[in-house]
Amino acid sequence: MHAVKIQRNERPREDVPVRPLAEVAEAAMRFVVQEAGFAQVYTVNREGFPVGRTMVAVLNPDWSATLVQRKVHRRIGQLQRNPNVEILWLGEPAADSVNDRPHVYDWGLTIPRAVFLRGTARFMSDGELLETFITRTAIQRGKGLTKAPQRDRENVLEELLGIVIQPVQVRVEGFGTGAESFTWKVGEL
Repeated sequence: MHAVKIQRNERPREDVPVRPLAEVAEAAMRFVVQEAGFAQVYTVNREGFPVGRTMVAVLNPDWSATLVQRKVHRRIGQLQRNPNVEILWLGEPAADSVNDRPHVYDWGLTIPRAVFLRGTARFMSDGELLETFITRTAIQRGKGLTKAPQRDRENVLEELLGIVIQPVQVRVEGFGTGAESFTWKVGEL
């Protein structure tokens, strides 16, 4: 694949320029960080099927994502067996979204914003986990979000686990014109 793949995903338009990738990537990053909230995280189970769940996945400026979670989840074993992950942040269409040139069906809906991150899981060291947890907790508590339990160092290490998703590919929809999508390999731009 080329560094960037742009697909129109609709019947042709006349004289509509493609938005610059830097602008699209910046808008997608801003959407995830400021608006999207929860993500859907997909791992692969023993039978080879994707398994999804809704959880917090923090997107970092380099397109990596961090997950801090309790140690009791099945996804931990799934990631140990197969570290391939897909994360999806999905949200309302942008104010200027249009879907006026569909190839197949007219649903009468505009294009939702979606950011797909494909990557490989790497388990954090204890030091990384503590730093990530303390930093993220301070950010959330600084916003007045205080319902999560307070944890000391020992409790974090005993009950939680941290994972970094090293990004391979990003795909965004709803950030261009109409049904246009942008796909790029991280690090090849």
